[in-house]
Amino acid sequence: MAERMPEQPDPYLWLEDVEEKEALGWVRAHNEMTRAALCDDAFEADKKTLYEISTRPDNIPFITRRRGQLYNFWQDAAHVRGLWRRTSMDEYRKAEPSWETVLDIDALAQAEGEDWVWKGCGTLQPEQRYGLVSLSRGGADAVVVREFDLVEKRFVGDGFALPEAKGGATWLDRDRLLVSTTLGENAATASGYPRTVRLWRRGSDFMTAPLLFEGETGDIYISASVDLEPGYERTFYRRQITFEEGISYLAQENGDPVRIDLPLDCHFDVEKDWLVVKLKSDWTLPERTYRADALLAIGFSCFLAGDRSFETLFEPGPRRVLSGFWWTKSRLVLSVLDNLASQVWLATPGASWNLERLEGLPETAAVYAMSLDASQLERTDEFLLSISSFIEPTSLALVTEDMRIEVLKESPAAFDASGIEVTRHEAVSVDGERIPYYRIGPKDQAGPRPTVLYGYGGFSVSMTPGYLGGIGKTWLERGNVWVVANIRGGGEFGAAWHKAGMREGKRLSHDDFAAVARDLAERRVTTPAQLAAYGGSNGGLLVGNMLTRYPDLFGAIWCAVPLLDMRRYTRLLAGPSWVAEYGDPDRPEDWAYMAGFSAYQNLEEGQSYPPVLLVTSRRDDRVHPGHARKMAARLEALKQTVFFYEPDDGGHGTANKEQAAFLTALGLSFLRKTLTGEGKA
Repeated sequence: MAERMPEQPDPYLWLEDVEEKEALGWVRAHNEMTRAALCDDAFEADKKTLYEISTRPDNIPFITRRRGQLYNFWQDAAHVRGLWRRTSMDEYRKAEPSWETVLDIDALAQAEGEDWVWKGCGTLQPEQRYGLVSLSRGGADAVVVREFDLVEKRFVGDGFALPEAKGGATWLDRDRLLVSTTLGENAATASGYPRTVRLWRRGSDFMTAPLLFEGETGDIYISASVDLEPGYERTFYRRQITFEEGISYLAQENGDPVRIDLPLDCHFDVEKDWLVVKLKSDWTLPERTYRADALLAIGFSCFLAGDRSFETLFEPGPRRVLSGFWWTKSRLVLSVLDNLASQVWLATPGASWNLERLEGLPETAAVYAMSLDASQLERTDEFLLSISSFIEPTSLALVTEDMRIEVLKESPAAFDASGIEVTRHEAVSVDGERIPYYRIGPKDQAGPRPTVLYGYGGFSVSMTPGYLGGIGKTWLERGNVWVVANIRGGGEFGAAWHKAGMREGKRLSHDDFAAVARDLAERRVTTPAQLAAYGGSNGGLLVGNMLTRYPDLFGAIWCAVPLLDMRRYTRLLAGPSWVAEYGDPDRPEDWAYMAGFSAYQNLEEGQSYPPVLLVTSRRDDRVHPGHARKMAARLEALKQTVFFYEPDDGGHGTANKEQAAFLTALGLSFLRKTLTGEGKA
C-alpha cells in the first residue's frame, strides 16, 4: 500500500471513538437538541401514522417455502422485534391466515436481556428440521449464530453456536459446517470481513477447526457455498478481491481447489451441469468477443475441460439490461429492465435454450421475481412476483409451473392517490447525458411545491418504482412532490451506467443529481428554497456533495448513515471494501479526484449552506457514525443550521418499525420547518 499522504489536523477526530464518554456525551446532547427542535405535535402525528401503516395486520406477509410450509418474518405493534412463523399454502390464501409461531424474537430478547434483531435462518437440506439462526445486537452487521430445531421450536442444547462476529456458516451435513467468520487470530480482512473458511465438526472447539481456504488480508471477504444436488455435490470458495472483482474455486477431495477461469467482474451461477455467466465487461475469447451485460450459458463440465463455446441467452440493447437471474427447478428466471420497464423471461435449457416472455404483467409497475422455495432440493418451477408502483399498492403473485399468474395477496392502500400522478422526465447533465427521473406529485400541478429529490447513484443499485406508502400519506397527500433520480453509478442501464459513476466519475454522478434539481426548478415543479436532497449511505455522500458543491440549488439536505470524510473512510469499519467504487485516498492519483467529492473536507468558512439533518446509528458497523458526527460538529462550528440524531441501535438500517417511523417522521418534521415554513426552526 502506498504511504498515506499527510492529513490536515482534524479537530473532531475524537468523535470517531464511538463509545468514548465525551463523544457519547456530545451525541446525547445533540439528540436532545434535535428532539426539542423537531419532535413537536405534527411529528408525533406523523410518527403515529407511519407506524400504523407499517404495522397493519393486512400488510403482505412475504413468504419462503420449507417442507411444504410457508415461513414469514412478521413485525407489528404487538411484536416489535418480530415473529418467525409458518402456515400452509391453503391457509395463506385466506384473508386472515392462521399462523404457528416458530420463534418469538420479543420474548427471546426479554428472556435473555439482549437487544436482538432477526437476521435470518439457513436450514439443513433436505429435511430442513435444523437451522442456523442469525441474531444481531441492535441491528449491526455482526451476528451470533445458534442452531435451532424447527420441529421442537427451540434452540438445540449444546448445538452449534458462534459468538458475535461478522460472517456466518453454511451446512455441509448434520454434523459439519463450513464457517466464514472474523472469530480468531488473523481471521478478518482489512475491511473487517471473514478471511478464512473452516470446517467445524459438531462437539469440537471451533478455534481448533481445520482451515480449508484462506484469502489475503487485502481481500474484501472469503466465503463458501455448498451444492447438495444429487449427482452434482460440490463446494465452492469465493475470494472477493474488491467490491467489483473476485475469484471462485471448486473444491477438490484431494488437492488444491480449482480456479474457475472467468472474468473477475462477472456474476455466475452453476446449476447441475450448467454454467451461466453475466458479464460486466467485454470478454474477448479466441472465437469471439462477448459484450458487457450479456448472459452466456455452457455446460459446466465442458467449461472445466476447456470448452468456451457459449450460447448467448441475453444481449443488451440501448437502455435494455438484465437486472438479475436465478434458477427454479428447471428454468432460469431473467429479470429485464427495458428503459426502466420491468420484464420477466424464462429460459429452459436444452440442446438449444428456449426463451419465453412471461405475459400478463402490468406495463407501468415494477415487477420483482423472487424464489419461493428455500431448499435447492425441493425447488419447483413455481416462483413469486412482487408488483408495485409508486402510487399503486404492492401485490404478491404466484407464477405456477404452467406460467399462470395468481395473485395471492394485495396490500391495502395507505393513501389517497386519486389526485396524484407519476410522470417520467429527463434532465441534461453537464456532459450532455440525459438523466431520467420520476416525478410523483399532484395532477395538473399549478405552481411550485415543496419537493424531495431522492437518489443513490452507486454500486450498480437501480432506483425503480416501489409503493411510497407512508410517504404518500404524510407527504404526497398534502400536495407535495417526491422525485426519484436515475443518476449514473446505478445499475438502471447496465455496466456502463454504473462505471460512468465510479471513481473519477463519482463527481459526474453528483452532477447528474444537480441537473435534475435544476430541471425541476426550470419546469416550475419547485424552487430551490422548496427543494430538499435526500439520500442514505452512498446516497448520503451524494447529498453531502449537494451541500458543499451545489448549496444554491437546495433549501434543505436530509442525509442518513452517510459517508462524508473520504480522506479517512478506508480507516473506518468496512471502508476498505469500497475502494473500487470511490478510489484509495492513500494513492495521490486517486486523492487528486477524490478530494473533489469529500464533503467533510470541502466545507468552507464564509459559505452559506442550507439546513441539514444528519442521522446515523451507534450500532452501524458498516459506515462509521463518525462521518455524520464530524460533519455536524463542523457545520455547527461554521454557525450553520444543523440537526443531528444518533439512536443507540439500528445498524446500517433500522432495528424495527418503531424506529423506522420515528426517523422518517423526524425527517418530515425537518422538511416542514425548512421547505414549507411551518414552525420555522
